[in-house]
Amino acid sequence: MSQKSMTSTGNMTVVLSMEEQWSTLTSLLQKSSKSHQSTLSSAESNQVCELTVEGHFIKLCCAGLNQDMTEESMSLAVDRCFRSFLDGHSAFLLLIQGGHYTQEERRMIQMLQVHFGAEALQYLVILSVEVGKFVDTLDDDLLDLIKVCEGRFCSVTSSAVSDGLHCLLEMLESVGSGYTENMLSAARERSSEDSALDILKENLRHAEEKERAFKQLLDQQEAARVREMDALKAKHAAERKREAAEKKQLEEKRQRQEEALMCHRAMTKINTITPPGNITQKTSVIMLGLSGCGKTSALNLILQRAGSQYSAHRSVYEPAHPTLFCERKEVLAAGTRLILVDTPELWDEDEVENVELVKDCLALALPGPHVFLLVLQVGRFTQGECDMLGHLQRIFGREFAEHAVILFVQFDCGQKKPQMINDYVAGAHSALQELVRKCGSRFYELIITKSLNALSYPQVKDLLSGITKLVASHGEQPYSVRRFTVQELQERSKMLVEGKEVGLEVNYLLRDE
Repeated sequence: MSQKSMTSTGNMTVVLSMEEQWSTLTSLLQKSSKSHQSTLSSAESNQVCELTVEGHFIKLCCAGLNQDMTEESMSLAVDRCFRSFLDGHSAFLLLIQGGHYTQEERRMIQMLQVHFGAEALQYLVILSVEVGKFVDTLDDDLLDLIKVCEGRFCSVTSSAVSDGLHCLLEMLESVGSGYTENMLSAARERSSEDSALDILKENLRHAEEKERAFKQLLDQQEAARVREMDALKAKHAAERKREAAEKKQLEEKRQRQEEALMCHRAMTKINTITPPGNITQKTSVIMLGLSGCGKTSALNLILQRAGSQYSAHRSVYEPAHPTLFCERKEVLAAGTRLILVDTPELWDEDEVENVELVKDCLALALPGPHVFLLVLQVGRFTQGECDMLGHLQRIFGREFAEHAVILFVQFDCGQKKPQMINDYVAGAHSALQELVRKCGSRFYELIITKSLNALSYPQVKDLLSGITKLVASHGEQPYSVRRFTVQELQERSKMLVEGKEVGLEVNYLLRDE
């Protein structure tokens, strides 16, 4: 590939990095060069690394930032680095080390948005340089930035440089044609307009101060007239004050009596519903759906992300075996013990209900179920799924939909950018839209990819938040299925745990967050 054709690919990259992170990256590239070629050089105050990976050319230009530089100095250094590209098209690469998003990196992102405009984040890729042990958790601020960057996050480790560079190449190619000089000119024009607006706001502030001073003078004059009137109304004011004090005492007495009554009712209800000694807050969720919809893959990803796990070698995209029995798994999420019950189809091809499976899923969901998670796969809505709500209402009761949340599972099919779930629902078949409406328009998405995807952290976080809100809206009380008594379900649960009827796998991912 010629230099000219490689430049047209858009892989000309401005690196936002402190000297320590840049040195770590270049050292890893120099030590491991079996699958790539790298050349280091300097151009004025910039440091340049030219990479050839799998026949693709990447030019990394680092401005050489340090902690002592002001934001203005940083802006000038990055601007010189950006203008060093002849075609004026580039992407931005933020280097972090060990998965840590420090104050220096926050300053660089703030400078990028101020100088190049907020749209520059659409062309930003985040690269974590890992030396030694892999960091498996990311803080919330970094996850928020990854979400804004549409999941463009990857890492280069000392043991897998080739895989990291391959991922980096894919990320850089996904930003398209890159950030241009026209975009920079537009951002500066907006900045000038903002400065003019600030001047106008300052002038307006001075005018408002003068207006307040004049109004204060009027208020002082009015206060003098009020004092004269108060002298004439002193007798009536004292009488009204005495009446108000008596009314307040009566109102406070009434409020105390109402509070005492409400407290008594609440304690009576708690003593009636909550078994003695049960002080652990639990939320149980039964996952429902047709075979192949992605229930088990979604459950595994929820367990990983709810437990803040970020493995470098595992992927939940691997095809799961068909679920034959009901399985219960638990994880500690945000101080709550979350119970997830995976289920097979609860009825056969002739639409005949399997009563034993229904008992199993309800028994394993004790003390719930609190929520039913209805799993649908994006792009697949068959007649069976169209009739599914009717089957579930016959099994669990007419109020089933009031306790249901829809989870749309989307598998990675090689698309560069998955379809937004709101757009998918808005353009879906009327039967699917009616199903969403009957479930209170409570729907969330979960994207399951072959490679690691940090974007699933906020998706799982949003799903758990929605489950918590639904549970709270029902007073944190479990859903009651009148077909079976609590004693019957408790006995069934004991048999399942002891393994007398099915081989139950209980996987606890319980640890402090």
